[in-house]
Amino acid sequence: MIKREGFTLLELMIVIVIIGILASIAVPTYIRVKQRAYKAEALASLSATRQSEYRYHLEKNVYTATLTALDFDPASDVKGTLHFVYTAVAAGTGDTATFTITATRNTVDGGVITDSVTIDDEGDIGGTGIFAP
Repeated sequence: MIKREGFTLLELMIVIVIIGILASIAVPTYIRVKQRAYKAEALASLSATRQSEYRYHLEKNVYTATLTALDFDPASDVKGTLHFVYTAVAAGTGDTATFTITATRNTVDGGVITDSVTIDDEGDIGGTGIFAP
């Protein structure tokens, strides 16, 4: 009698099904964690930019929409891939001045440009797309 060693086709198919089930659970979780990391990256840059706007306002009595005029530029602070495009809108002068800074997701690494995070002069955080609160 010949003794055969190895796996049967049925055993291999069961292993493939198990791997498929695990992958179907792991991949969406990985994507959600990755998006949360991107939002954290944006919030850190937005917060630092907000503080820089305050320092600019102390010197000039007005906020700026030109981020390169600030002592912190979120686009140049990133090491590696820039996942967001940062823009600012400023209005008014003196005590009535306001600003809103927006980080819009670019298409690097599968990003969608309709996803954005905002912060204003009062520290209110908003978002659109997957970054909606």
